[in-house]
Amino acid sequence: MMTQSEELFHQIVNEVPGAVAGKMFGASCIKTMNGKAVAILWQDSMLFKLDEKTRLEALKLDGSSMASHLYAPDKPMKGWVSLPFKHSGKWADFTRKAVAFVMTLERNSKADNK
Repeated sequence: MMTQSEELFHQIVNEVPGAVAGKMFGASCIKTMNGKAVAILWQDSMLFKLDEKTRLEALKLDGSSMASHLYAPDKPMKGWVSLPFKHSGKWADFTRKAVAFVMTLERNSKADNK
């Protein structure tokens, strides 16, 4: 039986354009079509890769924090924010923002390689 977090994760994958389910560090994650991770479901939190402005917006939410590596809590994940389940109503919106942000990184990376 799936947890509420897992059910919501799958709902978000199906709702958000450009989102694809995958695995990262053994956890369920959401990736772009090109395989770049944008969100990770970890326990009852969702971790998002966000631009600075959106990251600061997310960090204002009670219980949010800069994300750390799933199996090494003392190792920060640069550019990632962890949002607990109590903010799950915002997970889809942050997933959309994360997909858009990571897509800009992919475009910039391709432009740099030309």
